[in-house]
Amino acid sequence: MMAPSLHLRRKDFLLNHHLLLVLTIYVLLCCERAIGSRHPRLLAPAEAPSDEILEWPTKDNRRFLRAVYRVGDLDRTIEFYTEGFGMKLLRKEDFPEKKYSNAFLGFGQEETTFVVELIYNYGVDKYDIGTGFGHLGISTTDVYKMVENVRAQGGIITREPGPAEGGATAIVAFVNEPNGYEFELLQRQPTPQPLSQVMLRVGDLDRSINFYEKALGMKLLLKFDRPELNYTIGMVGYGDDLYETTVLELIYTYGVTRYTKGNAYEQVVISTDDVYKSALVVNLVSQELGGKITRRAGPNISPRINTKITSFLDPDGWKIVLVDNKDFLKELED
Repeated sequence: MMAPSLHLRRKDFLLNHHLLLVLTIYVLLCCERAIGSRHPRLLAPAEAPSDEILEWPTKDNRRFLRAVYRVGDLDRTIEFYTEGFGMKLLRKEDFPEKKYSNAFLGFGQEETTFVVELIYNYGVDKYDIGTGFGHLGISTTDVYKMVENVRAQGGIITREPGPAEGGATAIVAFVNEPNGYEFELLQRQPTPQPLSQVMLRVGDLDRSINFYEKALGMKLLLKFDRPELNYTIGMVGYGDDLYETTVLELIYTYGVTRYTKGNAYEQVVISTDDVYKSALVVNLVSQELGGKITRRAGPNISPRINTKITSFLDPDGWKIVLVDNKDFLKELED
């Protein structure tokens, strides 16, 4: 039989333990409410994903801003792009303290059109493009003329102009610029986005399409299978007309699930009205389909303003950066 004093001590212990537990829970709830009222985004990851959050990408104001990649000779590349492709040099900057320079080129202004950002790192004259990056696409009203301009600038013509494969009537050509990047030239009517494609190879096309639809709010604009050539292609982007917008051309080669990334191609940059909400959606979708956040949403310390950004990898490891729309326009004003 338990001694009375021992029995009372045990009851006191259990009572005190229960009171301590209740007090702890109360304090935590109070802290949670206090933090959440000031920083509601801090609580978002713990909340169950709502339909409203997952619908955000399709309601957001988004477009492709630029493709970013490294080159070994910036001035030579600028000359080739302006004389061979007919692009315009939009801006050029040098950052000696960080030992790199960059240049932005395109067929229209950065405020409205997709452009390329070329990065030159001091002393590095060659990069590995890898096997995963495919090509960039340019839409032009005269492929034959552009090919001759490219040839005159010393570019390599890997496919002379002619009808596309599979009996299509569209005229296409493939060329290599001085750094080894391949460009597909497509003959089309005038378009608001002449820099029209970024082609990337993926290991699971359906998964990739699903990711870009759910995480980034893109639309599947075209999908076709070429079993005689052992590949399937899906084109995703913003807008409804394949010929009026820039697209990601995702290609799956039968039986190939992995590719090398190299160190030449860097990323695609996309605009958003809310990097925080966008990052939350990407994180949720990544848990289902793969991919991961590589930079949490927040201000990026830049030479001019603290542009809000977030970055992540898709299921195949391709990097995407989301940039705040207002901050992006402020950068162009400075």
